[in-house]
Amino acid sequence: MKVFVTGAKGQLGSDVIKELENRGHEGFGTDIDELDITDGEAVEKMIVKTAPDAVIHCAAWTAVDLAEEEENVEKVRAVNSTGTENIAKVCGKIGCKLLYLSTDYVFDGQGERPWKPDDERNPLNVYGMTKYEGELAVEKYADKSYIVRIAWVFGKNGRNFIKTMLNLGKNRDVLTVVNDQIGTPTYTYDLSRLLVDMIETDKYGRYHATNEGEYISWFDFTKEIMAQAKAYDPKYGSVKVLPVSSDQYPAKAKRPSNSRMDRSKLAENGFRPLPPWQDALARYLKEIDF
Repeated sequence: MKVFVTGAKGQLGSDVIKELENRGHEGFGTDIDELDITDGEAVEKMIVKTAPDAVIHCAAWTAVDLAEEEENVEKVRAVNSTGTENIAKVCGKIGCKLLYLSTDYVFDGQGERPWKPDDERNPLNVYGMTKYEGELAVEKYADKSYIVRIAWVFGKNGRNFIKTMLNLGKNRDVLTVVNDQIGTPTYTYDLSRLLVDMIETDKYGRYHATNEGEYISWFDFTKEIMAQAKAYDPKYGSVKVLPVSSDQYPAKAKRPSNSRMDRSKLAENGFRPLPPWQDALARYLKEIDF
C-alpha cells in the first residue's frame, strides 16, 4: 500500500512513517519545508505524482494561543482549513483514502458527558474553528475519509506537556497545575498503529482515539508523571504538585473544560483500542532522555 503523509517530521507524522515501514507499506512523507499545503496547485501536483492509495493528513497549525493573535488568524485558517480542503479535493478527485487528524477542540467543552464522534461541533477558539472547517472540507470532498479526533498528544519528537513538566520538575520543588480540564492523553506511538490499522480497511467515518483509562485532569496527569519519573531520578519524587483552577492561568485561547472522548466506536468497528494511558506514559519515559 502506498501512503502519503503530511507533517511527517512532527510528533505524530514521524511515528506514522515508522509504522508504515514496519508494516511493509510504502510511505512518502513531506513537511512544511517540502510542501506548502496552502498552495492548492502544489498539493495537487505532489499527490497526483505520488498516486497514493491513502493520505494521512497530520500537518496542522497547533499553537493554540498564537492562533488567537489577530495577525495569525488567516495564517491558521490557510493551513488548517484551506490546506485541508486542498488535500481533500485531490483525494476525492483521484479516489484515494484520506485520514484527517482532528481535535477535541471542535467541541465547546461543556458538561461532563464524554463527547461522541457525531455530537454537535461548536469550537471555542480559532484553532478549534479552523480544525472544524477542515473536517467539513474532508466530509464534502473526500468520499473515502476517516476523521480521527485526538487530545493531549505526546510523542518523542517536538514539545509536549510531559516534557514541559519533567523540565520544570528538575528545577522546582512545587508545581501548580490546572485541575478543572478533564480528558485523557494520546501517545503518538500507539495512535500511529491505529491509524495504519484504519487505512487498511474501508471503515470510514468519525472516530475518537485517545489512550484508554479513567478520565483525568492535567493535575492528575502531572502527579502520575512525577510518580513514574522518580524511578529514573529521585528528585521527581520530592516535587509537590498542587491543583489550581484555569482562571488562575489566563490564556489567550479558551480551553475546553470537558475533553472526555467516547472511544467506544473503535471497538465497535473492530479496531484495537489504545492501551491505558498509564502504560503509555511508562513506555514513553523509557524512550526519552530527561
